[in-house]
Amino acid sequence: MELETASRRKAKIKLALQGPSGSGKTKSALLIAFGLCGNWQNIAVIDTENRSADLYADLGNYNVLALAPPFTPERYCEAIGVCLKANMQVIIIDSISHEWEGTGGILDIHAGMIGNSFTNWSKVTPRHNAFVQTMLQADVHIIGTIRAKQEYVLSEKNGKQVPEKVGMKGITKDGLDYEFTLCFDLDITLKAKVTKDRTQIFFGKPEFIPSSETGAIILKWCNSGSTAPLITVESIVKAIHACNTNEELVALYNAHPIYQQSLLVEFSKRKQILFNNQNNFSTNGNGTYAG
Repeated sequence: MELETASRRKAKIKLALQGPSGSGKTKSALLIAFGLCGNWQNIAVIDTENRSADLYADLGNYNVLALAPPFTPERYCEAIGVCLKANMQVIIIDSISHEWEGTGGILDIHAGMIGNSFTNWSKVTPRHNAFVQTMLQADVHIIGTIRAKQEYVLSEKNGKQVPEKVGMKGITKDGLDYEFTLCFDLDITLKAKVTKDRTQIFFGKPEFIPSSETGAIILKWCNSGSTAPLITVESIVKAIHACNTNEELVALYNAHPIYQQSLLVEFSKRKQILFNNQNNFSTNGNGTYAG
């Protein structure tokens, strides 16, 4: 284990759009997607909503993958894989809710299992988690729409109990919104408000109607990170093996002090190989690595 200095790298946005029917989730997702890539042909919609994505074909010539039941996590993963192989830059999953509550989704699978209900959850939860990880690890922008239903509580007003709106509850597993970088809640006026924002560019801002400009703003944040390759133990080991001279090995050793102790054996092995080949290396008296 090694500590590293924190640094933000270039990112691919993982955005959730949550709202009730008629709140403009699909169109908002398409407009944001265009702002993220600037080319309709680089956008793919995984459509579980009975081809509702085709309703907005006038916007541009984006791609649609119609996903029919059963809405198993594995079929969602397969659909994402198809989009990745086609080199799509933005994948819209419209909607994620079917993976949880649709025909063949997680709740449907669990309900059809025999035996102990609690034990059965330990069998289906990994399947859902695999779908979530497929989304998060895909090296593309992903926009997931989530169906929502309005929640109410009874409040006392003038001595009477009256229903009062308290927000929306997404139709998916509780806590899924924590996995996304950005979460927007859409209402029936088509306006969005941010409910989670790791980018910090929308937090505290007034409600707005999503547009391609929204996607462009997000893209600017995504591209503002470092472009330097991620430094890992594996990448340093590869660099050690690629050193052809003592000078290269010493420079690599000195450039990464946090790995000097943990990778001392690797440095020493490479040093010995180079010594045998070139006969121009040395070892200090206490046996530790030295150029």
